[in-house]
Amino acid sequence: MRVIAGKAKGRKLQMVPGEGTRPITDRAKEALFSILSDWIIDTRVLDLFGGTGAVGIECLSRGALQAHFIEHNPKAIETIWANLRHCKFESQGTVQRSDSFAFLPKYQGEPFDLIFIAPPQYKDMWRKALQLIDSHPKLLAKFGTIVVQIHPREDTPVTLEHLQEYDRRTYGSVMLLFYAASEDLIDKADSADSEDDSWDGDDLDQEFEESLDGDSEDNWAEDKPVENTKT
Repeated sequence: MRVIAGKAKGRKLQMVPGEGTRPITDRAKEALFSILSDWIIDTRVLDLFGGTGAVGIECLSRGALQAHFIEHNPKAIETIWANLRHCKFESQGTVQRSDSFAFLPKYQGEPFDLIFIAPPQYKDMWRKALQLIDSHPKLLAKFGTIVVQIHPREDTPVTLEHLQEYDRRTYGSVMLLFYAASEDLIDKADSADSEDDSWDGDDLDQEFEESLDGDSEDNWAEDKPVENTKT
């Protein structure tokens, strides 16, 4: 297991001795951060059920401001600190020995932009953690994201009041579920609709007419491929 990109790219991470942790595969981790992309820069990250700390450390490597790890297993805590030191992120990472279910309702600090949930498998702990966050919405910052890592066989419906699933991806034995506050998803949708409404087709007509004026007959006679451009 290694850091895939950023300041600590290529550094190998220690595994937690014994069983009981669920490290994310490099394939799934790479896919996750391809989705998050540059959004992760300057964010505050909560890595519940920290394990090896791989996700939080990947966030720091890619530009996150701070990562807070919650873990109750002493061996896992030692592993997270060792990995933070190895990647030179000790000053940006905090490791708290606590049960995640005890931590969530008591937390009073700044909200987190990204909350990552990857508890031990087949114990339905991911649903309990998600529902706790749902009942304490101030844990999640405005336009924040929650990512849940489970095995596809663990996928079951979950009743939520404030949060809403907006995406899901499966990579072999890893399923990633993406949640955000329902009101944030509505705000984003309204913003996108406003941008669409402000588009003026007359502008495109004018640009097309100007392009006709600027092209010679010889240019139009050539069979040249049209280059796509991003807007």
